Amino acid sequence: MESGVQEDSFFECEVGYSLKLKVKRNHYRVIPLSFCCNNERQAWLLSVDMGLGHQRAAYPLRDLCLGQVFNADSGELATRMEQKLWKRMRHLYESLSRLNDLPVIGGFFFGLLDKIQEINPYYPFRDLSEPTIQVKYLKRLIAKGLGKNLVEKLVSTGLPLLSTFYAVALAAASQGYPNVYLVATDSDLNRVWVADNPKQSPVQYFAPCSYTLNRLKEYGVPDEKIWLTGFPLPKENLGGPDLETLKYDLGQRLIYLDPNRRFWSLHRVEAEYYLSPENCVKSDERLLTLTFAVGGAGAQKEIGAAALKSLAGRIRKHQIRFNLVAGLRSEVRDYFQMKVAELNLNDELGSGVNIIYASNLDQYFQKFNLALRTTDILWTKPSELSFYAGLGLPIIMAPPLGAHEHMNRKWLLEIHAGIIQQEPDHCSEWLFDLLNEGRLAEAAWDGFLKARKCGTYKIEEIITTGQMTHDLSPLKR
Repeated sequence: MESGVQEDSFFECEVGYSLKLKVKRNHYRVIPLSFCCNNERQAWLLSVDMGLGHQRAAYPLRDLCLGQVFNADSGELATRMEQKLWKRMRHLYESLSRLNDLPVIGGFFFGLLDKIQEINPYYPFRDLSEPTIQVKYLKRLIAKGLGKNLVEKLVSTGLPLLSTFYAVALAAASQGYPNVYLVATDSDLNRVWVADNPKQSPVQYFAPCSYTLNRLKEYGVPDEKIWLTGFPLPKENLGGPDLETLKYDLGQRLIYLDPNRRFWSLHRVEAEYYLSPENCVKSDERLLTLTFAVGGAGAQKEIGAAALKSLAGRIRKHQIRFNLVAGLRSEVRDYFQMKVAELNLNDELGSGVNIIYASNLDQYFQKFNLALRTTDILWTKPSELSFYAGLGLPIIMAPPLGAHEHMNRKWLLEIHAGIIQQEPDHCSEWLFDLLNEGRLAEAAWDGFLKARKCGTYKIEEIITTGQMTHDLSPLKR
């Protein structure tokens, strides 16, 4: 125990403090392949240990793979040479992400990485199918054997390969795997997500939004290889294809986000129509809750600390509850614990302040997704969590890190689900102004209606049947 916080304390207090939730403990782990040959498996689900974005996209789809998600960079599927390559890529990404917070040199080095990941302007629509340097470099790695070991182990099963990282899917397809699907994890993509000859590549794409679909077309991917599914969101936050859990949680959230009833005076009929009247009546007793999530590499933790300091007075007065998400980073957890102690808020741990941390992915995703059920405002950089606007969560956007996050921010602004953060040191003022004006409730509602919510179920349908049901209802998209 450190500073009065046990690793599982948040999980326990969240259930006791708010809703009596039944949590299904699914397992997200790498298991030896010899244990996995089973007729019930629908696909091989692969990710990589590189930040949290690609693994977060895989987690909701684990039912296709008996609850198991395999890391393509693990010893089970990669040779030593491949593992070294993945390790270098991961360290490069994480180091430069954290360097961005350093004065002068940090911005310079991160700018170099961002230049490599640069995405062309969206308009005018034109042919961008010509391979770039990044595409050619990945092709050379594949020619040297990247993905060969993976294909040799899995191809004999005849099952589809579903990946949330581009290099895994492109390598498997190039090495001869016949049935490959790739989940796009951002609203816009670099050319490296597509093979050098997209018309000949067998890779099929699951696009989270129409921006992604159109960009893939610019890169030369044929229409028949693109499925507009939406981003895969956690089933525990959806409650099934009819979204029963989401409807209840959003009905309660809109009450907390609209203390002056500005949203309800305009949208009550619409909200009750989509959410059902019984979900729009206050039935739980808790505090308005803000959740701040750092990136997988631990970037921007200082923003969370500044916000904590600004909100300390309101936390003591029980006007707000603040969740600080450290993810898998013990050093970020320790940093947040230190800031809590410096502000004399240790007495609020487990109630007014919660630190969400776990030592493995399985526990982390369970804790985080459970916390989202009683989260009213999500503050994070515009990463893959941008698509969680579909859960009816208003997104306070921290500064983007990388070209893809700039595009995600643009998308959030266009659907009116995201709000650019103002000075964190003064968030106790501007955050409550947004609250009292009903602006946060409006952002929650816009995200719910305009962002696709059923990506998990659409992807499962395609993998198992080869088809996808189309529906115009915002609840079925």
